[in-house]
Amino acid sequence: MSERRIAMVGTPCEIMAASKLQHYTDSPIDVKLGLFCMENFSYKYFVNLLNEYGLKMDDIEKFRIEKGYVSLLLKTKDTINIPLSNAKRIIRKNCNICVELTSETSDLSIGSIGSEDGWSTVIVRTEKGEEIIEGALEQEFIEAKDFTESQFKLLNRIAESKINKNLEFVERREFLARPVLYQRTKSDDSIAADISQSNFQDLKANVIDVGACVLCGACEYACPDSLIRIDDTKPIMKGECPEDCHACFAVCPRTFIPEDLRNDNSKPIGDYIKVFTVRSLKHTQGQDGSIVTTLIDYLLTNKIVTDALIVDKQDHLAWKPYAKLTNAIDDVIKSGGTKYSVCPVFKALREVE
Repeated sequence: MSERRIAMVGTPCEIMAASKLQHYTDSPIDVKLGLFCMENFSYKYFVNLLNEYGLKMDDIEKFRIEKGYVSLLLKTKDTINIPLSNAKRIIRKNCNICVELTSETSDLSIGSIGSEDGWSTVIVRTEKGEEIIEGALEQEFIEAKDFTESQFKLLNRIAESKINKNLEFVERREFLARPVLYQRTKSDDSIAADISQSNFQDLKANVIDVGACVLCGACEYACPDSLIRIDDTKPIMKGECPEDCHACFAVCPRTFIPEDLRNDNSKPIGDYIKVFTVRSLKHTQGQDGSIVTTLIDYLLTNKIVTDALIVDKQDHLAWKPYAKLTNAIDDVIKSGGTKYSVCPVFKALREVE
């Protein structure tokens, strides 16, 4: 087992993949910081959309999605608002089958919905998450206020809206024989039986070829023979699966979900211990209340984790995300802010081995 303990930041699908890695493998991921996520955009199509507005990725200082707009803060300090109804056409198709807003299998879920400007909403889900928040409060990394009833209503309403809308999309896909395996209710014994008969070809047929792949990279990371590769496109296999290997099918967040990880769609934000609205007392460079950056700082400073798995922007390609494993808080600060695009986040875990 690796001696490294990793804190991971990810969207709901990436956090589900991390949870399945913990369930099925000896995973180095120790703390999961999940993000709120409505949808993600195709980087290529985002570039094309900006061209229609006479903009380039290099022009943008910061992204936000709020009040029906993709809000772009430019390096000139001007703000450009693109109607979300116009940006919907560049949403990645697999986002339409996601019925989870708040990363329900994380230790702590973090987003802006419900909180005032400059603050973040934090959902505490596990005892580990509770200990982290209590420690960060005690050491004055953060300050927190209780969530109000009106804030709860807003968060629940938006989460429920995503669930209902995308469940309808899931139903249409299933009717057209385009499987959405992760939404099927199966016993753990039945899932184990299916996994024992499935390999990359089954993953390809049931997830990749039908547009359900989230490009998280869990399959690439879990492959014991390094046969699966993701190079800015769909996962491909170079070679043949060993006869008794089923790792890629097991850990994919869009294949069958074990009973203890499965979302209860009747609970819009899932199970939780407490919900706060929180602001950093250490950092200001990140998104909203800079809470992700600050919590990673707390975890690294107190040696609760040895490394953080984060998503940074490429230096030579503006806002193009890539995964990075680091124990330097300067790297974490630099990576702050939402990218609104995806990358194979688990690719960076290869160096742990």
